[in-house]
Amino acid sequence: MSEHRQEEGGPSGRRVVVVGAGMAGVQTAVALREQGFDGTVTLIGAEPHQPYDRPPLSKAVLLGNAEGSAFDVDFEGLGIELVLGREVSGLRPADHELDTEAGPVAYDVLVLATGAEPIRLPGAEGVPGVHLLRTLDDAERLRPVLARQHDVVVVGAGWIGAEFATAAREAGCAVTVVEAADRPLAGALPAEVAAPMTAWYADSGIDLRTHARVERVEPGAVVLDDGSRLPAGAVVVGIGARPATAWLAGSGVALGAHREVVADAHLRTSVPDVYAVGDCASFPSGRYGERLLVHHWDNALQGPRTVAANIVGAATDEPLAVYDPVPYFWSEQFGRFVQYAGHHADADRVLWRGDPSGPAWSVCWLRADRLVALLAVGRARDLAQGKRLIQAGTPMNPRLLADPARPLKAATAAA
Repeated sequence: MSEHRQEEGGPSGRRVVVVGAGMAGVQTAVALREQGFDGTVTLIGAEPHQPYDRPPLSKAVLLGNAEGSAFDVDFEGLGIELVLGREVSGLRPADHELDTEAGPVAYDVLVLATGAEPIRLPGAEGVPGVHLLRTLDDAERLRPVLARQHDVVVVGAGWIGAEFATAAREAGCAVTVVEAADRPLAGALPAEVAAPMTAWYADSGIDLRTHARVERVEPGAVVLDDGSRLPAGAVVVGIGARPATAWLAGSGVALGAHREVVADAHLRTSVPDVYAVGDCASFPSGRYGERLLVHHWDNALQGPRTVAANIVGAATDEPLAVYDPVPYFWSEQFGRFVQYAGHHADADRVLWRGDPSGPAWSVCWLRADRLVALLAVGRARDLAQGKRLIQAGTPMNPRLLADPARPLKAATAAA
């Protein structure tokens, strides 16, 4: 390490640079200070805004109930250098430097927290009235659209599509949701679990069109592949997101099948002194026996604590912390609070708790007699207890588990 770097890095002689000022990046910087790191911490964000939380964008910010969702973090008091409105264009690990539009930035340890970027609808770029909903600027552009109560077409019936459709209906818009698959949440949930959610759209006065593909978008209209023409004062595209990693081309950082950074169990990348966390990275789960790519808020909150622990521990030869969480996310849509914990891909049994046509019910996924995932609609207690049971690997009694009147913690094999 150069003498210049030691002087720059503070008492510890190390400079940590975090790329990405969303939840994962901010929490990494904060966790470093909380865990005693006394070197330099620099947080670089591409957007000019103070770092902010994204979930309120599709709710309070969009509907004008909040001006923004800036994190309540005293960056100056924590000694975190904020560099905002700066794009990072490349990484040169051999030199321990980032390339940015304002020149190179040196680092001793680098954390990649660039998140994910929305997938754009082919052929719709540049067409007036077409919107994404990923950034604060996106939400601010959409807010007057909802206030004018335009006819709105939402492309994609995933989580973000459902949340935006909910807000648009609340604002008084006529809403049509177009989904290429045969059901909402086709990429996230099995058909039998997603099926009850289809009725939520009609109950909210939303026209849901499944098996429907967009042929083209014109000013003021969406044309489907069956020739249907939908009036659209605004089109909101919510067809998924992909890791924002294009800038890493040629860096030597290994990327996976979804172009995500391939991190190890300690959230280290294939390049020395470089970690990755949040939506841009996958990690191996010992709990589930496969690599997980989790595009949800809780992952961006939890992962930074592991990254910070390992950066701090590297200086003291502490054992490295392992990241193996129970994935968790939530969605507020159509007057319902939907929560999910775990990973159901390898489950061999599904049990229902409650009537899925009612306001509150849960679905439990088991592998052998262990709970591996749970979806809760309006049953927060099920979710809280279920997550703890998944973490503990507690054997369950399927007969007791299927009784919605029985608390989950009282449905174990030992009960």
